[in-house]
Amino acid sequence: MAEEGAAEALLARLFAGPEDDAEESPEGGGETAALSEGRAVRDGVVVSEQVKSNNLDAEVTESELETEEKETEEESTKESDSNILDVSSDYLREKHISIQRHLADLAKLADLREEEKKPCPLCPEEKFKACYGHKLHRHLQNLHWKVSVEFEGYRMCICHLSCHPVKPNLIGDQAFSKMGAHYHCIICSATITRRTDMIGHINRHVNKGETESRFITVPAPKSSHEVLKELATDVKVLPNHSTPHKTDSYFNPKMKLNRQLIFCALAVLAEERSPIECLDAFGATGIMGLQWAKHLRSSVKVTINDSNENSVTMIQENCQLNKMKVKLNTKEEGNNETVGDGGENTDTIEVTKMDANIIMHLRAFDFIHLDPFGTSVNYLDSAFRNVRNLGIVSLTSTDISSLYAKAQHVALRHYGCTIVRTEYYKELAARIVIAAVTRAAARCNKGIEVLLAVALEHFVLVVVRVLRGPSSADDSAKKIRYLIHCQWCEERIFQKGGNMVEENPYQQLPCDCHGSMPGKTAVALGPLWSGGLFNTGFLRKMLFEAVQYGLDEVQPLLKTLVCEAECTTSKHFSTHGSYDENKQGKRKSEEVIRNAAKRQKAEHSAEHPAFYYNIHRHSIKGTNMPKLNKFLNYLSEAGYRVSRTHFDPMGVRTNAPLAQFKTILMKYSTPTYTGGQAEGPVHLTEDVQAGEPVQAATENAGFLEDDKSGISAAVFTKNYPTHCAAD
Repeated sequence: MAEEGAAEALLARLFAGPEDDAEESPEGGGETAALSEGRAVRDGVVVSEQVKSNNLDAEVTESELETEEKETEEESTKESDSNILDVSSDYLREKHISIQRHLADLAKLADLREEEKKPCPLCPEEKFKACYGHKLHRHLQNLHWKVSVEFEGYRMCICHLSCHPVKPNLIGDQAFSKMGAHYHCIICSATITRRTDMIGHINRHVNKGETESRFITVPAPKSSHEVLKELATDVKVLPNHSTPHKTDSYFNPKMKLNRQLIFCALAVLAEERSPIECLDAFGATGIMGLQWAKHLRSSVKVTINDSNENSVTMIQENCQLNKMKVKLNTKEEGNNETVGDGGENTDTIEVTKMDANIIMHLRAFDFIHLDPFGTSVNYLDSAFRNVRNLGIVSLTSTDISSLYAKAQHVALRHYGCTIVRTEYYKELAARIVIAAVTRAAARCNKGIEVLLAVALEHFVLVVVRVLRGPSSADDSAKKIRYLIHCQWCEERIFQKGGNMVEENPYQQLPCDCHGSMPGKTAVALGPLWSGGLFNTGFLRKMLFEAVQYGLDEVQPLLKTLVCEAECTTSKHFSTHGSYDENKQGKRKSEEVIRNAAKRQKAEHSAEHPAFYYNIHRHSIKGTNMPKLNKFLNYLSEAGYRVSRTHFDPMGVRTNAPLAQFKTILMKYSTPTYTGGQAEGPVHLTEDVQAGEPVQAATENAGFLEDDKSGISAAVFTKNYPTHCAAD
């Protein structure tokens, strides 16, 4: 009875006085008072007793009482009995310190002290002693922030303070010294011990429609926006902008390189003809279209489209943030409305709210960029339906799990290609996407010319020029072939064209694995694009535009792409190229544009070799390989075309067969130990030249390398001579 009286007195002090009644919401204050007073149910109406301290009467319906009782029962299974009594008036107005929006805000709580060593704000002194700032930051990130629960942009971090002590154990010392780890609910301030229970607790609040905290004032959505800047363009994003499934304004900072490549490609097209109509089919925050309009200005007419209403609103706000006029077109009939004063810039950006397939079917564009979340194959037919002649279509595919052969069944379903994991899987992914683009363009009686194909860790970017006409479509379709890949030595070659069926297509491989090894040693991959992946002249123009606009991040990649397209080393790279002629006049003449297809066909005469070899995959056990740049010089001196590749930092693109590649690698490799060990690799003598066939030399040396295990046949022959002779 004494405890009940103390509880009533405490609750009376919490809710007494007109000032507190004005600060607390009617819903929150009424519910709290009603829960503490006790009720009697009569004729479907619950009438609360009169509180002596504040003389307040509240009437609550029976349905509200049942909802509150269920919520109280669910929370009572996970909360301690002292949660209701431990609520102070200060806590009702402020959130707990474990609930923060950013990790930096949590670290600022420890910076309040001026001492050199600072304690953790969420751990008692006996659990985590005061330490220096770098160690404290690592502790907050790994222990508290990593296991937090996210809700509405806030993080409910795990707390080790004494606000939720462990129940007494059999040993009194342990019960006194050990405090329980717990979470503080941002909505009802309940303390939950387990993370999974906390997630379920929050989900129950959301299912009941309780998304606003009763103890803190949730800021307006506009105040939660962050403003990021990229390429002199400001964009508003939500706090969870980097998570595609949780936000309508997806913005990935890791795709900055991708956006700069697309910008350079559009800038080159704007130099050829002006003005051009360009479309960003999946705008999200509108960052890409804003960069186009802000830097290329009158040379482009930008249209930013998105099917999500919240994204369209975000795009409009970002346009006004960058002082640009907005031309709204949210209906398929074309009802337009211009908003915004434009400020300093007089450029107008058209913002549409349509499905990407619909807007590409309704209108014609010179430049189209597709960047959906995942694969782009569902939008290729619409993209090539109305794209203008000699226009450019660029697409970014982020379904790398299927393209990189981690989900082979998905690649077969989306792209109709059979693939396996190989050492050149990134270039294989680029050729898969180009093959799908070629088939979509051919259905519209259009051909393509690949200007750029980039495959990095997070995305695959393909940029193609559209060549209208059935003859161009036929020429492009003929470059889709199957690839024969040897799974033993990783040699590869595109299958010869023709309608005749070969009895053993594996004989086309330069290696002899199909004759010396039992069973089937090769697989047919594809169909894939067998043509070139780069246009040297276009890449040089892109590099020039990157220098003009100060895009420092993309310049090293473009230089690597130019060397890869020409199949030359970096020391032969020259900054003077065919792009200088573009700056002699403002724009190209119409006659030069019409002859672009002929000029592009002439450039294909010296296409770069297909695929590349990883120097580590073909290394020899027990030897030290030469430096990569020196090895490139050795291949070049042997008379082969050679270059590095952006697909693999240790990859070598060359027209040398794999046998000559291994011969030169073995020739210039040095033993790991100079003591002349019996099980070391066998080196070729100097009289074996790199340009000669190496089959006899390798057989005499007993060299037959297994790429998976790295064991040379010389070692295998020494240890197991009987098995080798029998084989």
